[in-house]
Amino acid sequence: MTDIPEEANSAAPEGETEEQQSDYNRKDPKWGTMTKEGLVVGRGKNRTVIDPREVQHLAELHCSIQEMADFFQVPRETLKYNFRDIIAKAKETTKQRLRKAQISLALKGNATMLIWLGKQYLGQSENPIDTNANSPLPWNDEE
Repeated sequence: MTDIPEEANSAAPEGETEEQQSDYNRKDPKWGTMTKEGLVVGRGKNRTVIDPREVQHLAELHCSIQEMADFFQVPRETLKYNFRDIIAKAKETTKQRLRKAQISLALKGNATMLIWLGKQYLGQSENPIDTNANSPLPWNDEE
């Protein structure tokens, strides 16, 4: 008889079928429990704990609310209701960081970035419009 740890010899964890366990093909699987800190959302058996730092990280990557809801396995509206302010702030932070990186790159001499930022912020274009040539001709009633 061989010494096999009980953990590796046990059947699927409670609530899982053999099909669900087949996704985890580890040599010596170890099962345990973990406590998670965060905001409790949902009711009844749909209750789950979501760490606001995880929401912030996904929002900084500009994930859509639907993608984040799918990740946490909660309805979209639940995520939006509970984390709207965190998501908005994280997305704005990323926009500011991108803008800073673009300006930094342009100031280092990147011509493409200089042209693009000029078009975006300074109203420059490749086809300038001469405002004098586009004004209507004066009306003259005298004949």
